[in-house]
Amino acid sequence: MLDVRRMQVLRAVVTSGSVTAAATNLGYTPSAVSQQVAALERQAGVPLLERIGRGVRPTAAGRLLTEHAAIIATHVAEAETALADLRAGRTGRLAIRYFATAGAALVPPALAKLRADHPGVQVDLKLIDPQDPMHEVEQGRADLGIVVTPRGEARDGIRLVHLLDDPYHVVLPRGHRLAAKRTLDLADLADEPWVNNELSAGPCMEIMLSACASAGFSPNFVVESDDYATAQGFVAAGLGVTLIPRMGLGQRHPAVVVRRVRKPEPFRAIYAAVRETALAQPALAGLLNALRAAAAQ
Repeated sequence: MLDVRRMQVLRAVVTSGSVTAAATNLGYTPSAVSQQVAALERQAGVPLLERIGRGVRPTAAGRLLTEHAAIIATHVAEAETALADLRAGRTGRLAIRYFATAGAALVPPALAKLRADHPGVQVDLKLIDPQDPMHEVEQGRADLGIVVTPRGEARDGIRLVHLLDDPYHVVLPRGHRLAAKRTLDLADLADEPWVNNELSAGPCMEIMLSACASAGFSPNFVVESDDYATAQGFVAAGLGVTLIPRMGLGQRHPAVVVRRVRKPEPFRAIYAAVRETALAQPALAGLLNALRAAAAQ
């Protein structure tokens, strides 16, 4: 296998016209340059230089290797520039996974900030269930996932960055007997029919069920729904009550009322999950700061 470093020494000899001149330019001794060229000739199996007067000129093989050495040098310089751009956050690619309500409230302003600060960074953005982004980050398929976790417990190699706590509110039909109260005790809803807005088991369902258990009851789900907007429609029709996190109430049905709930007040803790090894990326650090700023709003 040809030695790339020796090929660059050969290139210096050919372009400068002599071993002595190449040695001066490279900061080597003439003997060291001659040894490098001789070693490359042994690897190539053919002579690479021939003497002409006090200088040297390349053989056909020498010209061939000199041309390839120039190409290699160009590619190395391009790679160094690309690597510097990547380290500085001027280029690169970020894979982001998020769930719907976080997408509406947090992701758009954060991405706008990222695009302004790092216009050369490509973004792979994908909507996914709240319980799945952590797995995507763990498997290396995502650089950042917005996740819901009740305790913020990280896994090996994963950093959880707290963004905000999203409290649940009770949604009642307009005209409901409890609608006159500004704040309800969760136990006030023990005997009510409930609308389920989380078909699949996951952290959001666990938070709601745990809060009801702390208040001494299990909700009686009479209607199943898989999204907050549909659940509000069922509530508006008088079929039951439900709990919806504040971030999921961006669009409210006109026939429902929303009240705070206490004893306990359930909330879902929302985090950005990132791999520890990716935290040094300037673009990722910038995105985390932008997500914190969006959450603060």
